Amino acid sequence: MVEPKKILWADDEINQLRPHIIFMEEHGYSVGGVASGEDAVELVKRGGYDLVLLDEMMPGMDGLTTLEEIRKIDKRIPIVMITKSEEESLMEDAIGKDIADYLVKPVNPHQILSCLKRIFDTSRIVGQQLTRDYTAEYREMSLTSPQSPEQWLKLAYWLSEWDVIIDSHPDLGLEEMHREFRRECNTEFGRFVLENYQRWIHADRTSRPLLSTDLAAEKLIPHLRAGKKLFFIVIDCMRLDQWLSVESAMAQHFDIQTEVFFSILPSATPFCRNALFSGLFPLELSERYPELWIRPEEGSASCNRYEHQLLDKLIAQEGIELPGDTKYIKILDPEEGESLVQRLKSYLSAPMTSVVVNFLDILAHSRAANEVLKEISPNESAYRSVMKTWLAHSSLYKALMNLASEDITIVITTDHGSIFGRRGTKAYGRRDTSTNLRYKFGDNINCDTKGGVLIKNPKDWRLPSFTKTTNFIVALEDYYFIYPTNFAQYEKQYCNSFLHGGISLEEMVVPVATLTPR
Repeated sequence: MVEPKKILWADDEINQLRPHIIFMEEHGYSVGGVASGEDAVELVKRGGYDLVLLDEMMPGMDGLTTLEEIRKIDKRIPIVMITKSEEESLMEDAIGKDIADYLVKPVNPHQILSCLKRIFDTSRIVGQQLTRDYTAEYREMSLTSPQSPEQWLKLAYWLSEWDVIIDSHPDLGLEEMHREFRRECNTEFGRFVLENYQRWIHADRTSRPLLSTDLAAEKLIPHLRAGKKLFFIVIDCMRLDQWLSVESAMAQHFDIQTEVFFSILPSATPFCRNALFSGLFPLELSERYPELWIRPEEGSASCNRYEHQLLDKLIAQEGIELPGDTKYIKILDPEEGESLVQRLKSYLSAPMTSVVVNFLDILAHSRAANEVLKEISPNESAYRSVMKTWLAHSSLYKALMNLASEDITIVITTDHGSIFGRRGTKAYGRRDTSTNLRYKFGDNINCDTKGGVLIKNPKDWRLPSFTKTTNFIVALEDYYFIYPTNFAQYEKQYCNSFLHGGISLEEMVVPVATLTPR
């Protein structure tokens, strides 16, 4: 049997409220009544009450004074203030002292019952409804496999929305069911990408789903062509679920339109972020601007030195003449972040400013070797929480809040997401093969087909070749590549790491949000 909620009701006319008390007890509550604030404070000291109904006008210790004394004893117990007055100042005083609700006399029993249900049962009622909603939507989603890019984007968005909802209601018990459904979806998504990706990348832009290479032309150029000032913010390695978890924090300051698109492959910074800024596939980039393309094995940071120049070239190719030079800043540490905030006015003088934020990418790479980072982000839910905490205290958030008062359009996106690697699969190659865990390239490399795909001819995937025998391998689902030597040791070392570069919904389906100040 569930113990009834214990209610303490303090009112100098408590004897006249006996019918109300009987009504509440008939609905499962245990109600004790006192006629003064002093008695209420003494009973709260003894403990055991779940809520206090508090009359505002009582002789001796009035309601607000009683409220203050109760808060000294227990800062968490819900208090409902009941008063004859509807004065705004009184309401503000009571609300300022953290009341749970506010009722105006004369109150009837149903009003009080409704108030108690809101306070005690909202979470349970909402949880029951969410469980029903999820079960119904899950059945609908799981009956048929998506057959088009639009259906896959819709499914990925649905999965990420429920990631965030389940975070807020961990008592629903839906985590394992949802996680398994994600894994099943990724198995099917891998097959879908392998069947369709080459057709997408060789098709005209209007005949394929939105890809990394198309984002600038579709989401940036129209604003510039219309003469709008633009901030383009790329948060490296940001998943769709992470964005949805922080979107509400900005909704009161901006009108936000969030869409999703597919990152190109490999879903890693050297390839995807250059595609965002240049509008070109890696093969095109290496052929058209050989002086800008740095071989990826020389380090991913060196591969992205020229993003500013590439975007300027793209804008010029679109026939747009801007009234001034564009600006670009890359935030790798707190000092650079503070520099953005302090120099925001100077950035606002430019027709367009690009900002690359590397926090999440650095976190993903650092986490594998740092036990403290693993402890604070042991799974996807915790990783979303880290994202929310970081953004709330970041220089990026300060800059966005300052931009909320400006006549400017902000586009926020990412180059790729990440996946929680759970299973190792074997890769075969020479020692000079690239070290990435979700994709590799080198001379005559190969992999176990259970967990990855071999790209024998990179040109078919619009990827560059660095030698005559260069090929790529790309991981599927939640696999990561390990060489056969000491396989078990390295599989254990990298298990449950956040990785990117492969084919999964988490890595490839990413957000682009357009923010307009309210």
